[in-house]
Amino acid sequence: MSVAITATPAGCEIDVRVIPRAKKTALDGVRGHAILIRVAAPPADDAANDALVAFLAETLALPRRSIRIVSGARNRLKRVAIDGVQVSSLKSQLSI
Repeated sequence: MSVAITATPAGCEIDVRVIPRAKKTALDGVRGHAILIRVAAPPADDAANDALVAFLAETLALPRRSIRIVSGARNRLKRVAIDGVQVSSLKSQLSI
């Protein structure tokens, strides 16, 4: 399956499926058309969303302000906007 990545004027958007309360925060492949990221944080008080943004920022070597959740803030399937990254660069950095 290919991951749904859309180029935007500022960078790109990607579909992410988040599984909270994992043993550790890590990229765990692809499920459907979304990358699968397991986060150690619980899904309460936006902790899982914050952990997702922090993980992507660290993995992509970007400031946290460059990554925002566009839709799905209360769902496991999210659309994440990443500013300052091209689609090809994102694919290689995430190894997808």
